[in-house]
Amino acid sequence: MDLLKIFSSKSPKDIASDRLKLILIHDRADLSPDLLNKIKNDLLNVVSKYVEIDSDDVEVKMTKTDMIEGASPALIASIPIKKIK
Repeated sequence: MDLLKIFSSKSPKDIASDRLKLILIHDRADLSPDLLNKIKNDLLNVVSKYVEIDSDDVEVKMTKTDMIEGASPALIASIPIKKIK
C-alpha cells in the first residue's frame, strides 16, 4: 500500500476517468438509476431490522472488481450504523 496516495488529491483527469468508468460499469451491468434506488431501499429495510442506521449518509454504487478473468461489476453499499438493536 502506498501511504503517499492517501494524502494526495486526485487530479481532475483522474476524477473524470473514475466517473467515466462508473458510467461504463452502470451500462454494462444494465442497472437503471431507478433499479439501483430500489435496491438501496430494500437493503436499508433489511439492515434496519437488525441495527439502527444513519439513512442520510447511505451510499450505494456500482463499481468494478478486478478478477483474474477481467473486471466484473460489483455493488458497493456504505451504510453507517448508529447502534445495534
